[in-house]
Amino acid sequence: MKTYLINHLRIPGDVPNSPSLDYLETVEATVAPFGGKWLALGPPAESIEGTWPGAVVLMEFPDRKSATNWYHSSEYQAILPLRTKNAISDIIFVDQLPDGFTVKGWAEGVRKATSAK
Repeated sequence: MKTYLINHLRIPGDVPNSPSLDYLETVEATVAPFGGKWLALGPPAESIEGTWPGAVVLMEFPDRKSATNWYHSSEYQAILPLRTKNAISDIIFVDQLPDGFTVKGWAEGVRKATSAK
């Protein structure tokens, strides 16, 4: 099951500095061995609710293990400070939903579980 990385990224001054550009120029090589790829990158075109300061990064990995192994790899950890010292990030991993998933079915399961108490 695929795993997605979502990064709410804020770069001071909105323009990457030299260390940030070094990070961007090297990060792709750390992701490739783990099957990761970028799906979206950039500021949102339209914030339809609330505000969204900064940019969004959306990546896909074949599974949670690949995503976690990439993040903790020595190659990525070596360049991680180039990002963390020059930008603010909130990063999460979220797994793809199983085939046949419906929000209605999920809500019904929650309703059933909470009414049984």
